[in-house]
Amino acid sequence: MELTIAVTGASGGIYGYRTLVHIAKSGAVERINLIMSQAAQIVAQVELGVNLRDADDKRINEWIGLSADSKMIRLCRLDNLAAKPASGSHPQAGMIIVPCSMGTLGSIANGVCSNLIHRAADVTLKEGRKLVIVPRETPYNAIHLENMLRLSRAGARILPASPGFYHKPKTIEELTDHLVFRILDQFGIPHSRATQWKGTEHKDEE
Repeated sequence: MELTIAVTGASGGIYGYRTLVHIAKSGAVERINLIMSQAAQIVAQVELGVNLRDADDKRINEWIGLSADSKMIRLCRLDNLAAKPASGSHPQAGMIIVPCSMGTLGSIANGVCSNLIHRAADVTLKEGRKLVIVPRETPYNAIHLENMLRLSRAGARILPASPGFYHKPKTIEELTDHLVFRILDQFGIPHSRATQWKGTEHKDEE
């Protein structure tokens, strides 16, 4: 399987990081086309304490726990509209935008393709492939909601950064992973079932 993963400048860079970590170790994905906006790099510095400015494949590999010479990650420049994810003739399973800023969401919803993230998402939609968008904003205004509805009608899956708590998370990573596993479920990517709802048994009272 090949996927494109985009990380934008919305708060919640940990969602993008943990998504990359879990997909990289899943064994289900052969290639990840990674696109990071400049704002995403700033968020990574502020929220995660990692410097990804001018990062190359080797630095990204080390960041997400791969060997430095791994070929899984293909880092694509934001301004490279000739990269493979920009063409519908390049086969892949789909695309994840995590987290997704409202600016990126609005551009995609309105068909504006000013960078590779926008173009790759547009290609994903036009080819009928799965596009998973993880918006991270609060509160939503009417424009945000209308753009999400437009994208949903176009075939995108809107998966807000709203983790559950029924698995009783004790760390930020456990909380984050609940949402990340839901993202992976959209592509049938195997993962830990630690956050999966197990159900309850109720005996009838006698």
